[in-house]
Amino acid sequence: MPRTGDRSRAVPGSAVDALDLTLDRGSPVPLYHQLAQQLEAAVEHGGLAPGDLLGNEIDLSARLGLSRPTVRQAIRSLVDKGLLVRRRGVGTQVVHSKVKRPLELSSLYDDLEAAGQEPTTRVVRNERVPAAADVAAALGMPEGAEVTLLERLRSTHGQPVAHLRNYLPPALPDLDTARLEATGLYRLLRAAGVTLHSARQTIGARSATAEEAALLAERTGAALLTMRRTAYDDTGRAVEYGTHVYRASRYAFDFRLLVRP
Repeated sequence: MPRTGDRSRAVPGSAVDALDLTLDRGSPVPLYHQLAQQLEAAVEHGGLAPGDLLGNEIDLSARLGLSRPTVRQAIRSLVDKGLLVRRRGVGTQVVHSKVKRPLELSSLYDDLEAAGQEPTTRVVRNERVPAAADVAAALGMPEGAEVTLLERLRSTHGQPVAHLRNYLPPALPDLDTARLEATGLYRLLRAAGVTLHSARQTIGARSATAEEAALLAERTGAALLTMRRTAYDDTGRAVEYGTHVYRASRYAFDFRLLVRP
């Protein structure tokens, strides 16, 4: 049994073996919460990879020197967050880490790549369409004017994360579908000579439609995060308008808030 400040060492047979877990029995923080926090950190930082097996509660209790209720509560909290899944006859398995994206003018592709999330993209549509009223207003052009619609499905570790729709004004060059599936939109805009400077962004939430649920491997009515963004170049010209939806079970925006002096 680990004592206060001791490091819990697992016996062979589980992905937990490779982790260096510290459980402080003298801390006011409950042991289940300490365990859950350290397992979540291991998932987010790659110590536990998608597909890794943690074993069942009995094995984990024996490996970590903890009671079964303590381990059960820690595992349940991570299952509820969508990081782990219980599989009959297999045990507890890592599903994926939750993407935490900083709130700044950057592309989802770049943020996922920087976090080691191995992003992939499937282009659903890449075509010229008439601008609807909201698109025209965002891009500062007449309703019905021709714009480029890019519709993409962004995934990590083989699991969908976001459904992205972006509209570009006709002054920008057409973007090749193969290149859009190989890298991020903002990289391609910069390569085309666009200097991104600022953006207006709105974040919200709603339930998934049947079509969105099918695309994102969620159930109809599941919670989705939404984002609308208009990006501007260094001359103040609107160069991109995006309407995106993200799986709330796999995605979060990360804010840093400061007190005004």
